[in-house]
Amino acid sequence: MTTKDIAEIRRRFRPEKTSISRIRGCFVNEAHQISATFNQSLGLMREEETEELLTILRKVLSGTQNKNLHPVAFSTAQVLEGEHHRRLTALRDTALEDEAAVTALYEAVIANTAIEGSYMILLAADSYDYSGYRADGEKDEDSTKTFRYFVCALCPIKQTRPALGYLAEENRFCSLTGDQVIGAPALGFMFPAFDRRAANIYEALYYTRDTADNHTDFVSAVLDGELPPPAAVQKETFASVLAESVGEACSYEVAQTVHEQICVLAEFKPAKRDEEDERPMVSKRMITGLLEDCGVDEPHVTAFGENYDRAFGVGTELPPANLVDKKRFDVTTPDVVIRVKPEASDLVQTRIIDGEKYIMIRAEAGVEVNGFPIRIGEE
Repeated sequence: MTTKDIAEIRRRFRPEKTSISRIRGCFVNEAHQISATFNQSLGLMREEETEELLTILRKVLSGTQNKNLHPVAFSTAQVLEGEHHRRLTALRDTALEDEAAVTALYEAVIANTAIEGSYMILLAADSYDYSGYRADGEKDEDSTKTFRYFVCALCPIKQTRPALGYLAEENRFCSLTGDQVIGAPALGFMFPAFDRRAANIYEALYYTRDTADNHTDFVSAVLDGELPPPAAVQKETFASVLAESVGEACSYEVAQTVHEQICVLAEFKPAKRDEEDERPMVSKRMITGLLEDCGVDEPHVTAFGENYDRAFGVGTELPPANLVDKKRFDVTTPDVVIRVKPEASDLVQTRIIDGEKYIMIRAEAGVEVNGFPIRIGEE
């Protein structure tokens, strides 16, 4: 799914646009057992309650692609004969009314989810009527299509603490007991994908809030799929491969150049929907080229290529947003942390003076220490 496809479906999760009429699901207690199930009509709920539920479900389609949102592909064999795909299709086709499929989904989720404490499984089905587009890019009102799909969200239950309150109508203070509140989804998915504004039964869209944990057991048991390492792991592994391969040859200028060039790729924003497939990725060839341009010697460049293949796989390309923080550029020593805006990294330089190593920062106007402006220079 492209960014625009995801945004289009996200807009469905508003009271005035959705055709979701019911929310069903179950409450899973700390013993990993279902203690309650529900199948509730939104029409019987207050407007603010409906809006809050839709907001929770909408978060399953939130975050950064390849970081929080991951496509999970199905092979032709899985689509034709796979038990997991057959279950997902039954849930989609019956708008979550196939009780056997719902029960099987609950069992698969509970047996393969590592959420601590109690949580809630929320399910909602939607039917989206939309217009296609003509060759000139204008909407074709005569080509109305229908996209049917469902979403699943796993939401931790948060226990609020008892607190002292005040009842204005009774003009007195009183103790308010703790309540159980539905938290934001920890993970979830949508099936099928909405790909180029059409149903793609060969793909689901998976969501995880924690970029350091892809919940691989859940993905395998519920969607019968595999995911690449989590974004946080990719970033840590890439930094480790670079440091171990280049070693002492990894100067400030090398680290700065690699960071800047990856940020350029991460900033890419496709102008058209079809250009989403052309998003630039970080490859071994790109990084080895940067190292060569920075004057790193051939043995270190070769070592990086070999370690990259060993860590990520031959021919693997990585999403640039997973490898850098576009808003931060940190220089760290055991005692000092220097945080610089990436676009201002040229203000930092390294020097050796009288045999001692120094990190130098060019000071411009507006220097403060603990909030106090200071003057640098001779009196």
